Amino acid sequence: MIIKFLHDKGLRSQHANSIAVLSIGLSVASWAASLEVEPAGIDRADRWGIFVATWPATWFGLGQALAQYERSVNQA
Repeated sequence: MIIKFLHDKGLRSQHANSIAVLSIGLSVASWAASLEVEPAGIDRADRWGIFVATWPATWFGLGQALAQYERSVNQA
């Protein structure tokens, strides 16, 4: 079980949720940086922003799974 493995390695739901929030900021920052730096213009900036914007959902999902696992471990 992946969630048990991650929990055993020290990853907690608070960590995953914090990473999710930080990745939202990273998405905005990567979009803004790509818009300013990349010569390809707004199309490439949008692709970078959308690519990084997929990360928060993954981390929030892991955070929820870890929280559920933590609750089940604490009840046992």
